Amino acid sequence: MVRKHVTGPFVLPVRDIVHRPGEMREHSLDVPSPAKWGEGLVSVVEGEPVAVDVRLESVHEGILASGSVDTEYTGICGRCLIDIAEPLEVEFQELFAYPGQEETDFEVQDDHVDLETLVREAVVLALPFQPVCQPDCPGLDPATGERLADRPGYEQRAPVDPRWAALQDFTTDHDDEAPRSRG
Repeated sequence: MVRKHVTGPFVLPVRDIVHRPGEMREHSLDVPSPAKWGEGLVSVVEGEPVAVDVRLESVHEGILASGSVDTEYTGICGRCLIDIAEPLEVEFQELFAYPGQEETDFEVQDDHVDLETLVREAVVLALPFQPVCQPDCPGLDPATGERLADRPGYEQRAPVDPRWAALQDFTTDHDDEAPRSRG
C-alpha cells in the first residue's frame, strides 16, 4: 500500500498516537491565513497571522482535537462605516474519526489530521455579524451622512420618537419616597 505524503501548514502527524487511546500530543502553529476567511463586513484577510494551540488526544473513535485560535479581523463598522480591526480568539473541539468509523465531517487521513477546515470554520462562525467600532456607536446622521460621534457636542442620547416626546420631561426625581397604601 502506497501512502501519499500530506503536507500543509495546518497538517499534523498523528502516526505515533493512532489507535492508542490515552496518548496525547500538543502543538502550536503560527501560520498566515491561506485565504480570506469571512464574507461579511469583517473578515480575516489572506496572510493575516493565525496562532493555533491544539491538543490531539487519541480516543477509541479517532483523534480528538481541542484548541484555540488567535487572529485579527478587519473590516468596517456596521453603523458608521469606519475601518475597524479587532483581535479574535475562538476555541474549538472536533473528533477526527478513523476511516471506516462513524460518519463525521473530519477524518484521520494517512496518519495525519488537517486542521485547516476546522480552524477556518471556527473563525468564520465567531466573526461578528454586525460589527461595531465601539459598543455605543451612534452611526451616521440620516440627513447628512455625517458620523455622529465626530460631531462637536454630540450627546450619547438616541433621538426621541415624536410619539413619546411628551414623556421626555417626566422624571422620578420628585416622586415622594413614602409607600403608597391600598385603600
